[in-house]
Amino acid sequence: MKTAQSNRRAETLIFSRHAVIAVRNNCLCFMIRIGDLRKSMIIGATVRLQVVRKTTTPEGEVIPIHQIDVQTETVVANNNLFLLAPLVICHVIDKHSPLYDLSAMELQCSDLEVIVILEGVVETTGITTQARTSYISDEIQWGHRFGPIVTEEDGVYSVDYSKFGNTVKVTTPRCSARELDEKPSILIQTLQKSELSHQNSLRKRNSMRRNNSMRKGAAAGGSGALRRNNSGIASTKVQFFSPGDGGQSMNAVT
Repeated sequence: MKTAQSNRRAETLIFSRHAVIAVRNNCLCFMIRIGDLRKSMIIGATVRLQVVRKTTTPEGEVIPIHQIDVQTETVVANNNLFLLAPLVICHVIDKHSPLYDLSAMELQCSDLEVIVILEGVVETTGITTQARTSYISDEIQWGHRFGPIVTEEDGVYSVDYSKFGNTVKVTTPRCSARELDEKPSILIQTLQKSELSHQNSLRKRNSMRRNNSMRKGAAAGGSGALRRNNSGIASTKVQFFSPGDGGQSMNAVT
């Protein structure tokens, strides 16, 4: 019964469908999102990441399934997570990362898999549960980040799980993290181009709004002038004279 309860509890631990790679705090980062659908807490939750890939040693030995541990960016040293709301797990792609030499193009052509293991103790039963997932290269979106799903209103926080896996495009260099470390100007130029394109789009949007408002104003002004001109036309009066009345008018018709 304990084994069955552990398996059912693991089904309520969810992972995002895709992993993303984007710039966070001026560093290229690999990120996933995890969540817990139940109100009961997972005590001492930990997340471990591993990259599995085929490697060849300098001696020529081929290792078909080489497992490489990946460090995650956590505030707590022992990696314990307080899984009260969905969290974004971040791995900084630095010189110790197995993703350090991969660019966006090389990632799509590489044969690797990132395994994610979420483990913790069930609060109600005290037994250990574990949930696992993995991401291959086709399931890693370069230049995306996760959209916000937690909102606050009148001091109450709510989570919209329907947007749990939603991602948005962000400006991200297509080169590897090694190239970014060797040439920091690449990141600055990319951000500057993104800012210029954003300003240009805002200018175009504002100009279109001004043109639309001017057209509406001109159309409204033209119809008003036409109505004023029509109302200002003087009506002509036609008088009828009787021949026998010595030229005195009988009536007037407008």
